[in-house]
Amino acid sequence: METTAAILWERGGPWSVEKIELDPPRAGEVLVELGGSGLCHSDEHVLTGDLPWPLPMIGGHEGAGTVVETGPGVDWLKAGDRIIFGFIPACGRCASCSAGMQNLCELGQYLGDGTQISDHTARHHARGQDLGLMCLLGTFAQHTVVSEANCIKIDDDIPLDKACLLGCGVVTGWGSAVNAGGVKAGDTVVVVGTGGIGVNAVQGAALAGAEHLVAIDPVEFKRAKSLEFGATHAVATSEEAQELVNELTHGRGANVVVNTMGLGTGEQIGASLAMTAKRGTVVVTNLHEATETQVAMSALDLVLMEKRVVGSLFGTANPRLDIPRLLGLYRSGNLKLDELATRSYKLDDINTGYDDMREGRNLRGVISF
Repeated sequence: METTAAILWERGGPWSVEKIELDPPRAGEVLVELGGSGLCHSDEHVLTGDLPWPLPMIGGHEGAGTVVETGPGVDWLKAGDRIIFGFIPACGRCASCSAGMQNLCELGQYLGDGTQISDHTARHHARGQDLGLMCLLGTFAQHTVVSEANCIKIDDDIPLDKACLLGCGVVTGWGSAVNAGGVKAGDTVVVVGTGGIGVNAVQGAALAGAEHLVAIDPVEFKRAKSLEFGATHAVATSEEAQELVNELTHGRGANVVVNTMGLGTGEQIGASLAMTAKRGTVVVTNLHEATETQVAMSALDLVLMEKRVVGSLFGTANPRLDIPRLLGLYRSGNLKLDELATRSYKLDDINTGYDDMREGRNLRGVISF
């Protein structure tokens, strides 16, 4: 079939919106018509080269839509079902999935390949070439073909242009605080960078019962929004945050610091560790340049104060459990999705959407199909 998608042909962009040819789903795959897709910073990392994944590539990994057709062997989905994509496939059978680590499913090793998990070939084509898919999904398209391992079935009452946000940013941010950080009632929490992921770390920490919740962001708009999402304080720099945390905790430090900047640095890991309490945790969620290997932090502080630095992918979540759980919180009014989607764009306006992200005008931009 013919459909339309936004393709990155060369490093540095722009996204090119054009017609593509899409093959039908094969065994274990589904054809999906997209209803909404978030504009996540991870796609920007491919554009800049921080994630040096192969091009050309259809972007987008935060999506929700309606099943149009299923391939052979897919017996739990049917045409008309509404789904959210988990940007990491979860087979449910490997050692990681069996141990409750769906975010580390062994199929995730193919995440950067861009081809189908089943046979490592392409279903998407343009200009006589095969096209890769961002995180095996390619949600910057009116239609896409994906593995059933990426699909989480949802009820019909959630708007797709809001549901899509749970495909990455909401779960990643929320889980970074609640799952990886283990925030508990009465904790002092710092979130470094409060864009589309960080503001959800704020949401998660607030509902988990954080007493002091400090948001750090250089953009005034994002600091103001952080307060609306549950932060008790908002400052522009880590230096300001450390002084404030010392005052709030009588010098003890923060129980949890979550790094959710657009692009992480080794220096920031050290700054976050410095404001962390004894046996406190620094959660590193933001991506770093693929070539970065240096972290500036006090190893003596790490040892003597028994601090921890942990990585978190997809919010250390089990998407088939946590996505429906968070949808339940949205229904009950305890999770902000409507407020998270700052602006809506058509697919043709994707480059404008990313300009707005770079300029700090959005928490999350959403492509509405």
